[in-house]
Amino acid sequence: MSDATSATEPARVAVLGSGAWGTTFAAVMADAGCDVTLWARRDDVVSDVHEHHRNEAYLPGVELPARVTATTDAAEAVRGARIVAVAVPSQHARASLAPFRALLEPDAVVVSLMKGVELGTDRRMSEVLAEILDLPRERVAVVSGPNLAKEIAAHQPTATVVSCTDEANARLVAAACTTPYFRPYTNTDVVGVELCGAAKNVIALVVGIAQGRGYGYNTMATVITRGLVEITRLGLALGAQAETFAGLAGMGDLVATCASPLSRNHTLGKHLGAGLSLDEAARATGGTAEGVKSCESILELAQRHDVEVPITAAAVAMVHDGKSVDDVTRALLGRPQKAESLS
Repeated sequence: MSDATSATEPARVAVLGSGAWGTTFAAVMADAGCDVTLWARRDDVVSDVHEHHRNEAYLPGVELPARVTATTDAAEAVRGARIVAVAVPSQHARASLAPFRALLEPDAVVVSLMKGVELGTDRRMSEVLAEILDLPRERVAVVSGPNLAKEIAAHQPTATVVSCTDEANARLVAAACTTPYFRPYTNTDVVGVELCGAAKNVIALVVGIAQGRGYGYNTMATVITRGLVEITRLGLALGAQAETFAGLAGMGDLVATCASPLSRNHTLGKHLGAGLSLDEAARATGGTAEGVKSCESILELAQRHDVEVPITAAAVAMVHDGKSVDDVTRALLGRPQKAESLS
């Protein structure tokens, strides 16, 4: 869309994925003045949006702006869309998004709302999107920050980071999601922003496990702080910018996800810490959490770059290898002493 057009017409945007976060982000962009098409797999979700301006299946009790429409038709969803935001489960992105490759507008900017690292390839989600949709990296942006969907849907104030290697495209996306309650900042550190968004889920999982075991705030603060250290250490090894990790996408998102009962990773971790099996914890949580899957791929990524990530390794040991919380805790506390630093 040209600058002249944008001055007179609302932006046409699409959101692929009708879960809580995708639906919430669609509402944010509609409140920012965009015409939004939400792509859903389920006919009942589409009907609910059209008939009641709601998505009770995934975002109950929230009335959606009139500018949000929905469809199950892939071509209809992205037709004319200058911005296409993607909010499908990260480990299913390839299968879900392959049909869109030939349907995007030639100047469309694709925005990853996903937070994860792909199992088997260790690729960040922006890399997966670029590969699936055959896009240059300057047309792929990411959004990440302390953005719990239910709070944003209730118009509680928050901020986020829009990152893209092309600053103009970062600003384009930021303009499309700026509202009185949702403030985006921009940067070009896609690696750092994306790694923070994926890795914080793993740290939140461990915080939840610790709390489920009965440990208190000292333990929580220790896991959060040292978790940020290992996320930063891995990010720097991957070429990220150090300041990203102290900002909204780093510390901001980490605190929100580790502390809030709205966080699925935190909640599932508490169930695990209380003694439930992974299947039982997933049922009690209402589904699995990204950190359960991402902890393995993030550990693999760190090992490939020879970076030590003891809390992530602890998550894998407890969630996938059957190690007890007490055994893992003793191993963590028994590691060799050293000065506090990023090394």
